[in-house]
Amino acid sequence: METQTIVKHMEDQHQDLVLILAGYPYEMERFLTFNPGLESRFPFILEFDDYGVEELMEIAKRMVDEREYKFSREAEWKLRNHLARKVRACSANFSNARYVRNVIERAIRLHAVRLLSEDNYSSNDLMLLTGEDMLLDIE
Repeated sequence: METQTIVKHMEDQHQDLVLILAGYPYEMERFLTFNPGLESRFPFILEFDDYGVEELMEIAKRMVDEREYKFSREAEWKLRNHLARKVRACSANFSNARYVRNVIERAIRLHAVRLLSEDNYSSNDLMLLTGEDMLLDIE
């Protein structure tokens, strides 16, 4: 949708329209400059800080728990150290919770593949993500 279209809808429907834009700070700032009347139509601009390592670990644990998996100590340790490195690197557009979701989903897939190649595993193994499942070289 072009910015002119957004401005028109915001003006024509200003009593009935709530428009929320979300994105990375630089890109959002740039977007708002595309049309001279756009920025003034957003009276509230909120910026959210990135999550810290503890918050990202809590998110990861919730995601794992919701899927009825558990981390081994090694898996949790590897993930925590990896996230600490990512947060320290503070790369632009680090997707934070989305990144954690991608890591968890990949670990679950790797876990399934790993179990397919094993002859013997316990019921506990079916739900335990190990350090071996935590390949953390994704971007």
